[in-house]
Order: sequence, then C-alpha cells, then structure tokens
Amino acid sequence: MRVVIIGAGPGGIVMGKRLLEEGFDEFVILEASDDVGGTWNLNRYPGCECDVQSAMYSFTFEFKPDWTKPYGRQPEILAYMREVADKYGVTPHCRFNDRVTSASWDEAASVWTVTTESGAGFQAEILVSAVGMLTHPVWPEIEGRDDFEGAMFHSARWDWSHDFAGERIAVIGSAASAVQFVPEIRKTASQVHLFQRTPNWILPKEDTPYTEAELEAFRKDPTPLLEMRSDIEGRMNRGMTFALKDLLELSEKYGLAALSVVNDPEVRAKLTPDHPFGCKRPLLSNDYFKAFNEPNLELVTEPITRITNNAVVTDDGVEREVDLIVIATGFAATKFAATVDITGRDGVSIADAWSEGAQAYLGVTTVGFPNFFMLYGPNMNNGSIIRMLEYQTEHVLQLLHRMKADELQTLEVKPEVMESYNVGVQEAIDGIDVWNADCNGYYRAPNGRVVTQWPFSMDAYKRRSESIDWSEFSTT
Repeated sequence: MRVVIIGAGPGGIVMGKRLLEEGFDEFVILEASDDVGGTWNLNRYPGCECDVQSAMYSFTFEFKPDWTKPYGRQPEILAYMREVADKYGVTPHCRFNDRVTSASWDEAASVWTVTTESGAGFQAEILVSAVGMLTHPVWPEIEGRDDFEGAMFHSARWDWSHDFAGERIAVIGSAASAVQFVPEIRKTASQVHLFQRTPNWILPKEDTPYTEAELEAFRKDPTPLLEMRSDIEGRMNRGMTFALKDLLELSEKYGLAALSVVNDPEVRAKLTPDHPFGCKRPLLSNDYFKAFNEPNLELVTEPITRITNNAVVTDDGVEREVDLIVIATGFAATKFAATVDITGRDGVSIADAWSEGAQAYLGVTTVGFPNFFMLYGPNMNNGSIIRMLEYQTEHVLQLLHRMKADELQTLEVKPEVMESYNVGVQEAIDGIDVWNADCNGYYRAPNGRVVTQWPFSMDAYKRRSESIDWSEFSTT
C-alpha cells in the first residue's frame, strides 16, 4: 500500500513515524519548504514561540525534559522536530523544496496521482494531507500596496537579510505574530507604527527560563515535568470548551491587570478588548503591553486608506512615512487541504466540495474523496495540536489496517454520517457563547460557519476517534 503525505510538519512527522512502525514503509512526504517542522520552519520572526507550555508540546513517544523555558521558542521547537524526524527514520522519506501542485483521484485504478512543482509524479493508493491550518499567509487588500518602494514582507516569511535597525517600520496586524515580534523589533527600530483593527485579550505567563541546575535535574528525573504535563492537559480539557464562567471571568481579570502597565490611558483604552475572552484566539505575552510605554512604538487604530510609494495613509488623512512594511495578518486558516489543488471523484475539486465551508468526519475523512485522510483538518483546532495529531494518526492507522486486512480498494465516509457528525459539531459550537460573540477572527468561513474549532475536549476526541463503527464507511 503506497502512501503520499503532503507536508513534513508535526503531522507528517508523526504519521511517517507510525507508518514505519506499523509496516507501511512505502511512503513519501512531499514538503514545499527546505526542512521538516511545518509552521516552526516557516515562521522565523523575532520572538517567535509557542503559546502552549513546553511540557505539553512534545510527542508522547518522545518527551523532551530540557526545554530551556516553560514556553519553547521557535529555534528550539524546530530543532526538536528535526531530532524526532531523524531518530525515527522519517527524514529519508521526505522530499524537500517540492511543493505539491495537484492531486487527483483515478476512479478506475483506485489510486491518487500527485504532481509537484519539479514535475515529479507519484501514484499511491493513499493520500494524507498534513498541510495544517496555519500554512498559507493572507495578504490584506489595500489600495496602493504594490506601489510601495520600500521593503515589504509577511511575518510568516520573515526576511532576515533585511537590516531593520534604525528604520521606520509599519506593522499591519496586531494578533498572535505581532504580539511576539513587535516588542523585539522596537528595540532597534527608529520608529514602529502598529496598525490595529481589533484589540486582543493578552494574558501574562509564567515563563522564567530554567537554570542549568533545574535542566539537569529534569534530565535525570522528568517526573515533575510529567506531572506538570498531566496537570496542563487536565486544565486544557476543562477549559477548552469555554463553559466555565468563573474561568472566563478570571481570564478577563488577568487580562485587564496586564493592561494596567500601559501608562497612557488613551493607548490603554485602545488596547482594551470590547469582546468576551475566547471570542478570538487568546494570546500570551509579558512584553507586549510594556512596549507601548516606549516612545518609538505608536498604536494606530484609524483604518488604513491606502499605501503610497513611501507611506501608509489612514482615514484621518495622516501619512506615516516608513522604510519597511511587515504584514502580520495571519493565514488562510479556513482552507485546510484546499490550499492544494485536490480533485476527488467525478472531477470535483475539494475547494468546490467545501464551497459552504470545510467539513469532514472527525476532521479526517470527507465525502467524495476516497482513500484521502487529513491531519489537523476541519474543526480540529483547540487544545494542544501535538496531542490531537497523535489521536488523528491512530485513527488513520486503524482505517489503513482494515483496508490491508480486507484487501479493500477504497474506503470513504458515508455522506449521512459526515452530515450528522457536522450537525452535532455545529450545534455544540452554537452553544459556546464566546465563539458566537461579535468579533473579527479566523474561525469562520465566508458564509459564517465556524470551521476551525473543536468544541469538545481532547479526551472526547480520543474516545470518539479510537472506537470505529465500520458501518459508517463505504468500501469496495
């Protein structure tokens, strides 16, 4: 049974590792970038780090006891991903710098044909999408954007060859990435203008780096960290459905307390969210709010009218001349596998199949695309994605073992099963008040349907995904 995996991020790594262990060794991982790691290889902006505690951000089969601090930074996470891929024999199966351009299902032969930018072609009985949710940078449509004569790049494709020391910088966007890199670039820039559309809830975090003595103790006996991991997971499972009102109130209390460090009351007011905690992705930082007390960081909340050859112009007519524009407007988070040209049965593209919003059964299988499985698919975002990816991988392996044992040509979820499942997911989402409040966020497809979030606990997903009702699938 041949397998093609799209993407060598955490999902591709764990899938490759488990395929090898289960005897499915005829597979290739096609990766558009130059290395494993996915988002941790592509996102290399200053200050980039994880907002899930390090004790929880390693695979269960390869626990790392010596993260240098409670929240791991990008270089350390990428190094960990490389080590795991090498240790478990996944790296030799990777083909780097070769983006998948298309994948199409051949009904007569029951195989997927996959092509890449290099012109290489692959055929496989099984196609796995591990492209993730945060892979396709979004650029805002602003009049005159192409007229700017200075440097411009997206935060997800940071240009480290550009020296921004002493420069005037415009940052467009104020969410997860900007919260991390703005305090860093402000230290050497002449002036930073941060253009904010909507303020975010940003909580402080306990993130004091570990001492060398502590790290050595963790290496000798990781028990305290394993206990911490269990505690973190328990708190995640209790809080990720946003049903605990006292926890939501406490989070807002901490968020407002964090804002109190901003000296200017007008700036503080502009940074204060008017939506409930959890409506948008909650953020963490100990440095962001303090940075607004520095004279070379300006918060701009007037909408942007246009960009000229050397400035950003806002609705009030003010022109701010800048040398560099950093776009920090996030990703096409609602597309998932549709960022690739995938064509299923009867020539239907996955983009067309998902015209009313991406949907799948357990985030893994979708109607009209036989032998196609997704990791980090629709409605899977919540908790620790590392843990969720392991659960999804085990679900896929059960399906593959069934296909192998019964010599099946195809396996596909039944339409009524996927429909019923997604009705239940959306009903649960409708019951989460904060996700239905009025705020700008990436959770919703253009038609308003929440397609990114998992509305239950990680434990609930584990239970649902590990017990398979084979009557829910059509096979040949």
